[in-house]
Amino acid sequence: MKRSMALAFCLALGGFVLSGCSGSSDPFVQKEYTADILQIEKINVDVRDRKIEVSILEDAQIHIICFESSKEAYDITVSDERVLAMTSAGHKEWTDYVGTKPSAENRKISLQIPDALLNTLTLSTTNEDISLPALAVTGSISLSSNGGSIAFGSLKIGNALTLSVKNGDISGRIAESCDEFAIQTKIKKGESNLPASKNGREKILNVSSNNGDVRIEFANESLCF
Repeated sequence: MKRSMALAFCLALGGFVLSGCSGSSDPFVQKEYTADILQIEKINVDVRDRKIEVSILEDAQIHIICFESSKEAYDITVSDERVLAMTSAGHKEWTDYVGTKPSAENRKISLQIPDALLNTLTLSTTNEDISLPALAVTGSISLSSNGGSIAFGSLKIGNALTLSVKNGDISGRIAESCDEFAIQTKIKKGESNLPASKNGREKILNVSSNNGDVRIEFANESLCF
């Protein structure tokens, strides 16, 4: 059950406005949403046509920086189960899809989180990339991009890592040995350095790629057999 989001909200830079390529009459405004990490266990971002960049901050806050217009905005809520959810909430007519799309800056979401305090991180987008720094979660990470690539730094996983792309590549490093993971890999029209299947481990690595390459390295070793 969701309730109205108990997050601090501000217009960054006092209402800093960028023209949005959807017409000067509908400008994009930079906005920032902030939540206390101690009140959040899971983050779920499910958006369309947006690049998602995750970075690490040393404070105890979660920050979401994005750009919204009257036709392209987001719903951000916190559930009773302490899940911070962000979804696209556009109000476009079919005519709004004709012509140029918003600038790259307006199509980016910056998610800033403290390290090692989060249980679950789930990110999904279309036609754009997802990038993560080195970070740790006590539970799972799930990343999905339909039309973009996924790149990540050294990840420390509590129990599961799920990666899925279409028309994009997957690259990154896991800060643990390959021996700790059961692996399931499905590759179509691409190359992968992972085994198709490896069982008998507590942690799970599930990778799917359609028309893209996969290269994931593990701690103290470059390949996994």
